Amino acid sequence: MLFIGFILTLWPIIFVLLYIVLNHIAKPRHSVCIIVLGDLGRSPRMLYHAKSFAKEGYEVDLVGYSGSKLHEDIQINRRINRHYLLEPPIFVKYVPRLLAYVLKVFWQSTFLGLKLLILPKANYLLLQNPPSIPTMFVALSVCLLRGSILVTDWHNYGFTILALSLGSNHPLVRFSRWYEKFFGRFSRANICVTKAMREDLKTWGISAETLYDRPAELFQEATVDERHDLFSKLSLAYPIFGSRNERERDSTAFTYRSASGKIQYRNDRPALLVSSTSWTEDEDFGILLKSLQKYEVAASKDLQKGIPDILCVITGKGPQKEFYSQEIESIEWKHIHFCLPWLEAEDYPVLLGSADLGVCLHKSSSGLDLPMKVVDMFGCGLPVCAVHYPCLSELVKHGHSGLIFKNSQELCIQLQELLESFPDDLKTLKKMRCNLKSFQAIRWHDNWKRTVLPLLKQHKKDKKRRILCISASSTRREHFRFCLSAICKQLHATEYEGCQEGCQGGTHSKENNGVLFPWFMLLRETSCLISWPLDVFHLVKGTVINIRTS
Repeated sequence: MLFIGFILTLWPIIFVLLYIVLNHIAKPRHSVCIIVLGDLGRSPRMLYHAKSFAKEGYEVDLVGYSGSKLHEDIQINRRINRHYLLEPPIFVKYVPRLLAYVLKVFWQSTFLGLKLLILPKANYLLLQNPPSIPTMFVALSVCLLRGSILVTDWHNYGFTILALSLGSNHPLVRFSRWYEKFFGRFSRANICVTKAMREDLKTWGISAETLYDRPAELFQEATVDERHDLFSKLSLAYPIFGSRNERERDSTAFTYRSASGKIQYRNDRPALLVSSTSWTEDEDFGILLKSLQKYEVAASKDLQKGIPDILCVITGKGPQKEFYSQEIESIEWKHIHFCLPWLEAEDYPVLLGSADLGVCLHKSSSGLDLPMKVVDMFGCGLPVCAVHYPCLSELVKHGHSGLIFKNSQELCIQLQELLESFPDDLKTLKKMRCNLKSFQAIRWHDNWKRTVLPLLKQHKKDKKRRILCISASSTRREHFRFCLSAICKQLHATEYEGCQEGCQGGTHSKENNGVLFPWFMLLRETSCLISWPLDVFHLVKGTVINIRTS
């Protein structure tokens, strides 16, 4: 009985050790697990990753929350498996804010961790950041337990988004920044969205490759027939798209079917202005609203200039949508019409391809990311007026592919200049559309293959080198020396050349915080320390592991 009691006491430890050992022995599928702690349907960049991995022969596990409908090509792809997380309980919204945050993090950590541990082992865990809490810690823990390679795609910084509502000096924001910087260094490979972010990550000791967003193939300029079909479909739910003449059949506010049966544009159509927003603090819709009020005044005063009426379509969901909907309704409009739809995934690209001009109100919370909505607009050959912030010039070239404004007055002037004499004389818009042809030529997958695939292959080789360098003559002291050498490499203090060379020069540079050999970096090589006896086992057994001898 004593023996049985002893076994029962130790069985959790035995189970965990067996789980770790078996995961490090087991050869993973040619696969990747993509983690989005948010609505999968509203994470286009991660969905593009999924499609590209599937196209290159990987099995893909998508982990995130349900909500928005996914595009059909994701749903029917047999290589892409969707795994939805359980939403936090509703009562969390009704408790004090700090307690709600703690409960939410605990809930997400538990269910995300269990989901990742239950799924088949993957070669790579690709993590979207933000949000960073708790995904970074959970993903790192799973990688250490299972021997997967952690890859982080830096879209922005989570702490800067949190600072929008709490202020930069709030204790939770300061903790979030420390957390993001601390755990961000453990990722074996990093991708980011701009060169500016890549340089900023270097100050954290993180080396990243820039993968610019590029449009998917489905973002193209729409034909007149596609536009007519879309407007006819939308008019059923949003009458503003329908024809203003009830006697006309098979016509919309923009198009009509001629006597010959051919779809043609209406000469009296309004200009179609499109903006996509998440209705959050980092997108000031007030700028667009004020500029359209000024446009309304200008159009009423000077009708002979040919300033057209505008149908402003604003897509998206978010916390401020209801507030601005009421603001719009409280104003009397004669030359501006609004529509705030939520479109199906298949209709959004056609709407962009049918528009005359796009507006982007995105102001990066960090000043280091780029708006993907502009990428989608450019993919459809749609010129954009975008609000200025530091690194926007990496995407929007003022006067070439669009215009950049700083306030509502500048935006109003730009709208009048671009749309004057609409729809006949649009030289500036046509020139910008021609300039966008070169951007449209490079699509997401081509760009992804040039950047992400070589990065993953290189880190896979590095992982093999770490394993292969444990030769038959290696002692534990040599192995520990090897681990320290690998850590030096991650700290950018020395060039790693293998076990035999060790740490070249014997000196090590300090991190930003001034700590030499921070203890937490040892965790980064934990999976190597755990797995080296297993590699020796494979060697003895004659498996396919090439040991590099000294």
